Amino acid sequence: MSVTFTQYFDGSFQGILRWHQLDALWEKVRAQPEGWYASLVGEALPDAPLSAEALEQFIREMDTLLREEHDYDYCGVVYADNPATPTMIKIYDPHNMGSACGSSGERIWPRWVLSHLKPEPLAETAPLPGNRKRWWQKLFN
Repeated sequence: MSVTFTQYFDGSFQGILRWHQLDALWEKVRAQPEGWYASLVGEALPDAPLSAEALEQFIREMDTLLREEHDYDYCGVVYADNPATPTMIKIYDPHNMGSACGSSGERIWPRWVLSHLKPEPLAETAPLPGNRKRWWQKLFN
């Protein structure tokens, strides 16, 4: 029985707490550039995986965005299913982290997902900020 994107998405993930851990995670992704899908939660889903060039651009731009907008000495906004051999990575928006302990009762969705599984629609209901939509469109257009 194969696991669907949504089932895998709801599975166990490990937080990437330090910037050097994020650097190592990006290197693992770069080492196996084939078959990665990048999606912006709440927007149209990709039909095909990224090319190696598009994946590199995504990593560079995402890394820059996270380091500039999450101005802390720790990362804490990226989660991977397995940092040593990742197949799915959730990236949270530094400006929409919600409650760290989850006490609000509201599910905070990642803004971006990088995955070897073809993305499926998620039940995200929060409005997508215009600046994130423009950033995404600029990245892939």
